[in-house]
Amino acid sequence: MAENAKNHVQSAFKVFAVLRAFDPAWPEQTVSEIAARAGLDRGTAFRLVHTLVSLGYVAAVNGSKRFRLTLKCLELGYLALASQSLGAHAAPLLRECIPAIADAGSFGALNGADVIYLTRVQTGQLRQHLDRRPGSRVRAYGAALGHALLAFLPEAEQVAILESTERVKLSEHTLTSLDALLARLGEVRRQGYAISDGENAYGLRTVAAPVLDASGTPVAGVSLTIDAGRAPLEAFVAAARPEVLRIAGELGTALRLSAGAIGVEMAP
Repeated sequence: MAENAKNHVQSAFKVFAVLRAFDPAWPEQTVSEIAARAGLDRGTAFRLVHTLVSLGYVAAVNGSKRFRLTLKCLELGYLALASQSLGAHAAPLLRECIPAIADAGSFGALNGADVIYLTRVQTGQLRQHLDRRPGSRVRAYGAALGHALLAFLPEAEQVAILESTERVKLSEHTLTSLDALLARLGEVRRQGYAISDGENAYGLRTVAAPVLDASGTPVAGVSLTIDAGRAPLEAFVAAARPEVLRIAGELGTALRLSAGAIGVEMAP
């Protein structure tokens, strides 16, 4: 739902424009530089900078006409957000998609040859016999979430993981051939997400994407799943793909911005 512009406070946009004008390349700036980078006139920038100085979020550099952010800026949500695991942050993002887009949403990570589920949001519409509670596991080779994670590892590591366990068919659609799995992982890496249509369990359709750290290494993944009777595969992928990529991207950004403070807490 689009936000009503009448509900916005323009001065708040301007305050955050000032704060966001500072970055590693521009840690110290004059009021004129801040105004230019924030897209504000100099008078407005001057008043906002000095307001932030009085609040302790901005400071003058050695009494000069240059300004910098202070460590107090870390109070702006950092302590509250960084105290939670990545899975805790994933839960409300997945919940927004249930049941409008999917019947279930999952957050998980690789653990050896398995995907271990760490967060699960689900309606009562999905098959009840499937156990995807936090701490449950599936073989990575047979799950969309596993494909999304494996695809962004070096090929030698993919092969080592796939060869470390027996690969049996979980359904008639499950890929078990090493060559077929490597080809699928290459496709997943190129498109950025994985799709499963009954490969892990009959009658379930899943779209999954990896959560990547700053180096591009997959540290976790998210997925959305429906019962096949709810929608054709093409329609489900069209609806779920942008949401899965958005959630994975937001969690990846949280990883990078927290500089490691937010991490994946593995289930015991």
